Amino acid sequence: MAFSRQAQAGYIQGKKTFIYSLSTNLFMIERTLVLLKPDAVQRCVSGRILSRFEDAGLKIVGMKLVWVDKKFALKHYTEDLAKRAGVHVREMIAEFLTTGPVVAIVLEGVNAIENVRKLVGSTEPKSAQPGTIRGDFSHMSYSYADAKKVPVKNLVHASSSKEDAAAEIKLWFTTAELHSYKSVHDVHLL
Repeated sequence: MAFSRQAQAGYIQGKKTFIYSLSTNLFMIERTLVLLKPDAVQRCVSGRILSRFEDAGLKIVGMKLVWVDKKFALKHYTEDLAKRAGVHVREMIAEFLTTGPVVAIVLEGVNAIENVRKLVGSTEPKSAQPGTIRGDFSHMSYSYADAKKVPVKNLVHASSSKEDAAAEIKLWFTTAELHSYKSVHDVHLL
């Protein structure tokens, strides 16, 4: 069995530290929600986007194609968005989510929330770095969207925190729709 350098160092120092090191690594395994929005599905880039997450070592533990209604979209885009960006932004984004099918995915991995957000890139595609999903597959700006009175089509939603991830996963998936299994990443990356 291979252990991280932190765990190896802990083992050398004593059994108690070793156990602590292993248990803290387990808490770094997170689950996060990713939505491939209607623009990603309709542009036929869902597979290419999903590959980015798998290539990074994240494991798919839940996935489905759904078409949501406005009521459900407003449950996803909570009042917090209205407070931060305005009621009109929340309404526009929720309406956009209903314009086509959405691929809902739960990914699992080490620091999954932070790592997914790095892979996805800045919320505004124009500002997203090359190499990120939004930087490579989209280029819309806030100013363009505002001038056209359209939502920013940025392909992907990714949970922003542990609390958001837990609430969003519970909204989109039942427990029976989430699966645990071993993948090659468990052997080579964890």
